[in-house]
Amino acid sequence: MTHKVVIIGSGPAGLTAAIYAARAELQPLVIEGFMKGGMPGGQLMSTGEVENFPGFPEGVQGADLIQKLKQQAERFGATFLMEDVETADLTGSIKKLTTTSGENISANSVIIATGARAKLLNLPSVETFWGKGVSACAMCDGALPIFRNQPVAVIGGGDSALEEAGLLSKFASKVYLIHRRDEFRASKAMQKKVFDNPKIEVVYNSVLEEICGGDLVESIKLKNVKTNEVTEVPMKGVFMSIGHSPNADFAKGQLELDPAGYIKTAKPTTKTNLDGVFACGDVIDPNYRQAIVAAGTGCMAAMDAERWLSSQ
Repeated sequence: MTHKVVIIGSGPAGLTAAIYAARAELQPLVIEGFMKGGMPGGQLMSTGEVENFPGFPEGVQGADLIQKLKQQAERFGATFLMEDVETADLTGSIKKLTTTSGENISANSVIIATGARAKLLNLPSVETFWGKGVSACAMCDGALPIFRNQPVAVIGGGDSALEEAGLLSKFASKVYLIHRRDEFRASKAMQKKVFDNPKIEVVYNSVLEEICGGDLVESIKLKNVKTNEVTEVPMKGVFMSIGHSPNADFAKGQLELDPAGYIKTAKPTTKTNLDGVFACGDVIDPNYRQAIVAAGTGCMAAMDAERWLSSQ
């Protein structure tokens, strides 16, 4: 059997693509993912309350939002396979995918919505407190009640880290910007904003040693890399901002990627450099990384795929 369209990924982008493709009677197969790059449902599955997705005035749990999107896609006829794609041949007129269990899948078109994973520090306490005061998205979680009027920390030294510190300063009582070097690699303009913000305290030459607490984060231990002195600081939130890695390894050598590994598309469409292959969501987006943006590009990808299939 050759599917009209196979969607790889089941986050907001992949599920929105599935809804649109199913309503267009393309009978999409969604390969949900299993272990590579995270979990089925993407980063929202490990996110607590989502307050900024339109249509939920009281907020919605990330996992509940994903479940509702999946149910909506299933209602229109999308089918799901909880597997990872191990290898892919996307260059021919018939696209060939092989899953980790060895299942071979053929498709006329493919929509890649495999997302990106936040880079995290390799500390056991990061995993312990993930979703309990540890986050990788200030835009997503910074305004939550547990962080309001509380001290929080941002780990990183690039533009994204400084931008997140500025955003968090609107809600937190104080923001500690922790950087392992003695100067930032961020732009001068972004640095000036941080230095001019009285609610942000820069902590140079320091690394996160441990996150401490009970049910939630209560403090962090910082190590000065020059003196080796370890200091414990009361803290209610820790935001990782050390970059993201797009989940596009299986496409290397076939799809055109940017230097950071994100899939390039022919904007304003979601077309890739390969005929019949489209990409959407965080795997094409190093800038916004928001569920609503991913969902929008998922809609675009399904419409692009439908038009392409019609033209064939």
